[in-house]
Amino acid sequence: MEETRLNKYLASCGICSRRDADKLIEQGVVTVNGRPAVQGMKVTARDEICVRGKKVAGRDKTVVLAYYKPVGVVCTERDVHAKKIVTDQIKYPVRVTYAGRLDKDSEGLLLMTNDGALIEAMMRGANCHEKEYIVKAAKAWTDEALSNMRGGVYLEELGVTTRPCEIEQLGPKTIRMIITQGLNRQIRRMCKTQGYEVASLKRVRVVNIELGNIKSGEYRELSGDELHSLYEECGLAPQ
Repeated sequence: MEETRLNKYLASCGICSRRDADKLIEQGVVTVNGRPAVQGMKVTARDEICVRGKKVAGRDKTVVLAYYKPVGVVCTERDVHAKKIVTDQIKYPVRVTYAGRLDKDSEGLLLMTNDGALIEAMMRGANCHEKEYIVKAAKAWTDEALSNMRGGVYLEELGVTTRPCEIEQLGPKTIRMIITQGLNRQIRRMCKTQGYEVASLKRVRVVNIELGNIKSGEYRELSGDELHSLYEECGLAPQ
């Protein structure tokens, strides 16, 4: 049977991205045929691979879910201090994990899948996928602050200038933002450079997938043209 690098195999089974798979291997929570896994090793579908004692099953069917992540749920595979981990919140017959993150204090659309290729594509910032948010600040926005953020602002903590983005003002304290990056707490950091604290942050769209009327904590399975278009936008073979 064909051999595959362990991190790639774990990603293909929808456990996590390849990068996170490497971290799990480093932490010693991955075993192959009862022995601790090592970086760079190759496996086949015949091997018994376990993560934290649970056997990893091969991927039989591609699943992509649109999930409304509530505030307080953490996008992580390994934080033992997190009270609510996203992969524990979804009761679905097939194990899925997040394709792109949404921070603990934010809510809204999160794509969940067992397709490692889609996870890799969504996590790669160079792909410039659009993500749309509704942002409410603690005080009224000024034209100057919005203009500055539209053009890109320097985030000192990360040492990077954000890409230009689209901003539409919906109310005195509320804006719609469309960004093409996924920097750590990017929108909160951008607002902070202009002296604003974010009161609430909701993601309502990722690429072509919209949150729509999904209720907090619930999900829907993607299919048909919607799923086909998502894969095309990500540069992957349509499902």
